[in-house]
Amino acid sequence: MDHTSTKDYLTYWSILLMGIGISNIGAWVYLLSLNLLLFDRTGSPFSIIFLYLLAPIAALFTNGWSGSVIDRKNKRHLMIFLDLMRALMVCLLPFISSLWLLYSLAFLMNVANAVFKPASMVYVSKLIPGEKRRHFNSLYSIVTSGAFLLGPALAGLLYLHYSSEMILFITAAAFALSAAATLFMPDIEAGGLSTVTASFKLRLRETHEDWRKVRLFSKKSPSVMIIYLSISWVMVVMATAVDSLEVVFSKDVLELTNSKYGFLVSIAGAGIVSGSLIQLLLVKWIPLFALIRWAPLFISAGYVLFSFSDGFVQAAAGFFILAFFISFGSTGFLTFYQSYIPVEMMGRIGSIYGLFEAALVLAATGVLGLLTFLLPVKLVVITGTISMMIGALFLWEYVRKKASTLAPVS
Repeated sequence: MDHTSTKDYLTYWSILLMGIGISNIGAWVYLLSLNLLLFDRTGSPFSIIFLYLLAPIAALFTNGWSGSVIDRKNKRHLMIFLDLMRALMVCLLPFISSLWLLYSLAFLMNVANAVFKPASMVYVSKLIPGEKRRHFNSLYSIVTSGAFLLGPALAGLLYLHYSSEMILFITAAAFALSAAATLFMPDIEAGGLSTVTASFKLRLRETHEDWRKVRLFSKKSPSVMIIYLSISWVMVVMATAVDSLEVVFSKDVLELTNSKYGFLVSIAGAGIVSGSLIQLLLVKWIPLFALIRWAPLFISAGYVLFSFSDGFVQAAAGFFILAFFISFGSTGFLTFYQSYIPVEMMGRIGSIYGLFEAALVLAATGVLGLLTFLLPVKLVVITGTISMMIGALFLWEYVRKKASTLAPVS
């Protein structure tokens, strides 16, 4: 590491991964607790659907300007501030009786999440040297995958003893603990950028200039941005759209019972864990562009297999395959992003492209949802997964042609 010893950066890795793990587990427990709290109060499935729509809506609201804030502020201070704000907002939720006020607070939580993710990515990119990033990203994938399993499991255990309100307080403590962990991380921008206590106010001219710089970078490095958007299409946009119909497909098409559907989700969890562990062992021997080409292709293949399934066994095989390769895809994408996007522009590029990503998620999810009124659910899901596979095949071929011409910037 450029500015710390090997012992120091191993310590920082441990602290950073612990903070990320706690924050991710807290986010899962928060989401499940708020779902149940809302359903208990309203008894309406639409209240839950609307809650899930708040995340992409918040991204649309936030991503046009958040990158400008992230790149101008001290990332460590910003992360601590956002964790503490999330802790405070979660603490307030149990005391709110107005449904719309509760939704407003949930919207602000999603705004904080939309700023926190790119801010933490930029901080990691500055803290972790280039040759260590792929190893760190594999550990990061294991931590986030573990949170995907531990979060719902922990929420289930807590519900055996506590109410939704009490669990929300516990979740707030998790965010506060994540902020405390970040306090022990190095301030790699000390004296360089303004702190979070400085004004967030941005002049319109500055925001316009940031958009201009992102456009110039996109024109200068079109291959990088095409790869970025193609990965996003496969692993975020279409995956989210198809996932929105997962329960309906499993219950209505496959006619699975609740227990069998729970077992199906558990198989996906097993795929994520086993894939994360294997990619941690193999990732340093797998070329970066091989990860980017093959992982999205196998993820898409798993979705396609699931969409064409007529019974539990075939659906379980599809779930396991797509889940197994998620960590490979995540590690490949993170390493590509950190290596080919200038670190001083990561916040702006990530947030502005995230704006388009959120719009595509809303559009794709809405289109598939509307198609269910016109076509059988199975045909709609097949349409979504074929669209995903087309994107993966395009990515595979494009990276094969362009990989030799791309040079990392960091």
